[in-house]
Amino acid sequence: MTWLVQPNLINEPFSDPGVFIDFRFGRRAVLFDLGDLTPLSPRQCLRVTHCFVSHTHMDHFSGFDRLLRICLHRESPLHLIGPAGFADRVEHKLRAYTLNLLDEDSVDFIIIASEFNGVGFNRVCEFRAREAFNGREQPPVQFDGGLLLEEEEFWVEGAVLDHGIPCIAFALEEKLRVNVWREGLRRLGLPVGPWLREAKAAVRLGAPDHTEIGVRDGLTISLGDLRQHALRTARGQKVAYVVDVAYEGSNIEKVVALAREADQLFIETPFLDADAVIATERRHLTARQAGQIARQAGVRRLIPFHFSARYRDRSDELTREVGEVFHDQASMVSTIREVL
Repeated sequence: MTWLVQPNLINEPFSDPGVFIDFRFGRRAVLFDLGDLTPLSPRQCLRVTHCFVSHTHMDHFSGFDRLLRICLHRESPLHLIGPAGFADRVEHKLRAYTLNLLDEDSVDFIIIASEFNGVGFNRVCEFRAREAFNGREQPPVQFDGGLLLEEEEFWVEGAVLDHGIPCIAFALEEKLRVNVWREGLRRLGLPVGPWLREAKAAVRLGAPDHTEIGVRDGLTISLGDLRQHALRTARGQKVAYVVDVAYEGSNIEKVVALAREADQLFIETPFLDADAVIATERRHLTARQAGQIARQAGVRRLIPFHFSARYRDRSDELTREVGEVFHDQASMVSTIREVL
């Protein structure tokens, strides 16, 4: 079985935090946080449809300018989701530029900035290139629970945490994973093609076996036959992302609930437990606290990052400390070695 998405840290653990989540079959990607995007190629940036920004401290938002420059002349919109006050900060970024070269003949690149309050978007603002990115207020949007985005194959949820300011943690979860067994298709005498998307969608929706799926002109096959011979299903992958959070009861409860049984948890690990007083003052986690949260949430793989520069030559101490608490130390240490 193959995953729908492939998440990777954008930078090494001492640099700006952020995760690039690439979709294997959709020519798209999403971002968790918008710090330094230099390691991403222009092609990768152009794939980005949604950016989920935890908060607007510089190391989480400075990459907006590069993304804007690369995407400015594309036709598809860019969706930005952040905490309270986020739309104003996007507008201030846009107003910092001289935009006299944009007019009614320009590609009408659209940015939609939404502010998440825990139960929906209480403010949505649209910025259009042809209007020199002057903001237009849009109707607020209410969701069930912490839902931020739902599409056919996945959804994204969020939880508003306390970092002295609102800071959002995110989780992307695939719905039922449906993979195609090509040998099964061959035995059925069927080609690979766009029609398989309809078949996968029908499986995710729980359509009955007698549902007929169109393959090409005049050729159909029942969903039951496809399920039996060519389609394989499994639980979808869950990817969670947590940064800049104080180790406090309400925060812990929200993170554990959001990251419950995640396949991959990207979680900040800025300080050693010996420096817990500093971590508390700055409203961050220690490595030990991050490991405790991951263990409590029952995650399968932990990727610690967002290391404080004070440990530049001691990253092994951070990984060792988080590994003393988290059960999957070998997998976690291997992951860190890949990104250092």
